[in-house]
Amino acid sequence: MLIIGTLSDGPVRYSELADAIPGISQRMLTLTLKQLTRSGLVARTAYAEVPPRVEYSLTGLGTSLLSTVLDLAAWSADRHTEIRGHQRAYDARTAADAG
Repeated sequence: MLIIGTLSDGPVRYSELADAIPGISQRMLTLTLKQLTRSGLVARTAYAEVPPRVEYSLTGLGTSLLSTVLDLAAWSADRHTEIRGHQRAYDARTAADAG
């Protein structure tokens, strides 16, 4: 979801994607981009330059998913406090059961 959202404004280089998504490892970003490309949601364009430049962008299929991704992100943001409350309650119950 984060990659789809990040690509919403147009083509982005790998390093820009990595910077825009806090906490994502290089391995996870690479694997996710490969899966999104394989699924036809993201296009990978390599330019024959020195140094080499690669950009990622949404395909038509990826763009058709964008509104759903943005709606889900908005839903999550609107309910963040409620979700965190449920997580804290769950963690407290789990800790009590373990102790």
